[in-house]
Amino acid sequence: MHNGRFCPAVPGPGAHVFKNLMVYRLVPEWQATVAQVEEALGAAPFVACGATQPRAIGWVPPRGDEHGVLIEAIAGQWLLQLMVESKVVPGSVIKRQVDALAAQVEKQTGRKPGKKQRNELKDQALLDLLPMAFTKRAAVKVWIAPAERLMVIDAGSASRADEVLTALAAVLPGFAAHLVNTAISPAAAMAEWLVSGEPPAGFTIDRDCELKAAEGEKPVVRYARHALDIAEVREHILAGKQPTRLALSWSDRVSFTLTDGLQLKKIVFLDGVFEGRPQQPGDEGFDADAAIATGELAPMIDELIDALGGEQVFGAAPAPAAVAAVPAALPAALPAATGAVPASAAEVPPWETTAS
Repeated sequence: MHNGRFCPAVPGPGAHVFKNLMVYRLVPEWQATVAQVEEALGAAPFVACGATQPRAIGWVPPRGDEHGVLIEAIAGQWLLQLMVESKVVPGSVIKRQVDALAAQVEKQTGRKPGKKQRNELKDQALLDLLPMAFTKRAAVKVWIAPAERLMVIDAGSASRADEVLTALAAVLPGFAAHLVNTAISPAAAMAEWLVSGEPPAGFTIDRDCELKAAEGEKPVVRYARHALDIAEVREHILAGKQPTRLALSWSDRVSFTLTDGLQLKKIVFLDGVFEGRPQQPGDEGFDADAAIATGELAPMIDELIDALGGEQVFGAAPAPAAVAAVPAALPAALPAATGAVPASAAEVPPWETTAS
């Protein structure tokens, strides 16, 4: 802690490497330099929770240095890190404290607190308990490729990624970004790859998959460490189940799980990617790892977008070739690209719309 500003310990080699990817495209209207971003983030540094503060959020040096900069520019890539701290007070503990306070009120007044008063007692109980609560911290890595106007957030959930977007928009004038959307939905593409047995060039299908029915009770079938080039998998898909997760590898360099929401989870760099890297200490090791990681992931993301029919611009009909890439043999329940774009297209991918 320095003047109330939290600075994490220096991470070891590879500590910053991404585990989950949510990919965004920056709007062309937003322009900024490294110096401008550094100054803006400096207005919102992370400061640990106060005694009765339930939550704190702010920016920390991605390199981990106590007085480090808040944005690192390495090989043309920008790295940032958001820290989120929450105080954990179990609901059962709050209830016991509320019951104790309610008993005191009843003893003093001779009547039980009503619903409104119990809600007030709940607020009081939380304030009483927060100074004794344990804290939980989560560091969220952010990678910006300014030349490609691409931003990647290492978040396992949309809500966590939204926190990053909100934090950036709060300090960077004109900042905005939208999730990358593809002409072919990931579910339709994954179904085609599993049915045909032919993943896109450069990718291989691994041994984990989840299939889910689109309607009714939505039964789920999961395969773990299991061959997927079997008739049973194809039959599930042709019967109407949609792939919601599929394990893939890219060029024998990176393995990951693709979701139907175009999230990349369980990122693992395969043997050989970091081998041979000079054993450099501290800052040099961080720079080398960051350059290698982003250097591998950037072309992988580009090739995956291409495999999904290319990026879809909101408001524009997908290219005929992209629609044709979804095989006619697949059931109509599978989401394919359509030309229908609703008024809320800025928030809805084209493959989540339905034709009118």
